[in-house]
Amino acid sequence: MAGWDSLKVAVPEGELDGVAVERFSVDEEASRWTYLREGGRGVPPGTYTRLRVGKFTWMSDTPAEILDHWPATDQIRKPRTERVLINGLGLGMIVKFALEQEHVKHVDVVEIDERIVKLVGPTYAADERVTIHRADAFDKMVEWPRNSHWDVVWHDIWRDIDLDNMPAIATLKRSYARRSGWQGAWSQDILTRQRDRERRVDKRLEEFMG
Repeated sequence: MAGWDSLKVAVPEGELDGVAVERFSVDEEASRWTYLREGGRGVPPGTYTRLRVGKFTWMSDTPAEILDHWPATDQIRKPRTERVLINGLGLGMIVKFALEQEHVKHVDVVEIDERIVKLVGPTYAADERVTIHRADAFDKMVEWPRNSHWDVVWHDIWRDIDLDNMPAIATLKRSYARRSGWQGAWSQDILTRQRDRERRVDKRLEEFMG
């Protein structure tokens, strides 16, 4: 897994029509509370960046969230990866990581929220390897030119880790099955384990109830 610093972002703070990029700090006491409340997703002391949409934190560059992206970074860092597609800009953590790899020649980013494009996009769009498409990921998946292909495709358009996201993940992955060397989706591994646990519990209950 890449080091934490390779995914921590340097997007300037700002606010636009209810969307904000903000720095926040976690001290020792607050950190202890996050571990008590969140367990393995607790936050170590430090200064971080978050993307807030309305009253909700959409994402942040805390270690737990960075770790969620390890499947993508593990693939992007391989020398064969030259073209990358990211559905969902967010804070641009994966964009930043991809641009730090000399072998990456082009990064396409699809983001539906124009406010996020305007706030976060300029940090990365200055690199000529990046193209940001302001579009819905589900519309864009059928609009690419016929022969479009990427070595790595990463889907990250959801705010919460929720089993209700699984059908959308499946739809996107079906669409890019022949257009990607490898593809993955944020939180899919977590959701798959959660779904499997629930199925095992349901099966045991059925057996118990007879």
